Amino acid sequence: MHAGLQTHCTAFNGARCIATGHLAEVALKAKTAVDNGEQVLIFDDTTSQSIEVDFRGSAEEVLLRLAQTDGKETAAVSDAPRGPGRPKLGVVAREITLLPRHWDWLNAQPGGASVALRKLVEEARRTNEGKDRVRQSQEAAYRFMSVMAGNRPGFEEATRALFAGHRERFSQLTELWPKDVRQHVRKLAADALDGLAAARPGS
Repeated sequence: MHAGLQTHCTAFNGARCIATGHLAEVALKAKTAVDNGEQVLIFDDTTSQSIEVDFRGSAEEVLLRLAQTDGKETAAVSDAPRGPGRPKLGVVAREITLLPRHWDWLNAQPGGASVALRKLVEEARRTNEGKDRVRQSQEAAYRFMSVMAGNRPGFEEATRALFAGHRERFSQLTELWPKDVRQHVRKLAADALDGLAAARPGS
């Protein structure tokens, strides 16, 4: 996964956290470890996707490549074609497929299909905000756990506790893991465990 310089991330050398912060600063600290022959993994703090960094050359060259990648991705969004009269508010044209009756309904709405779709998406986002936060937290925690603790004792049981929202059980099982791994996965899982606990009857 490629990421922008402002992406917040965390780097691990084995089970030890060696840096956390924006990608630019984390990459510099990770490069020092890599240059010393150490293995480093960098995780996006929101998704736990692994971030790929080319550590060849000097620190300045590493940052330059990251900046160039960041710039290309920003330009790709900025240069996306806009329809006539489309306001320059970051609106991106994408193709979607719907049944004829869906298009008929959308086109009959005030403002047309685009306005109606944006309203529907915003309403769905508000309605499902809590569920989405829980799901994203579960996915991020599980993705990190699978890489960093897949062979640790209690991994399968901790996974079940994560998706069931059993905070105490999750804490007990992850207590056996290395400190930095334990702390990071608990931070990632916090929204999921809090959200499921709040939704449980009698909470």
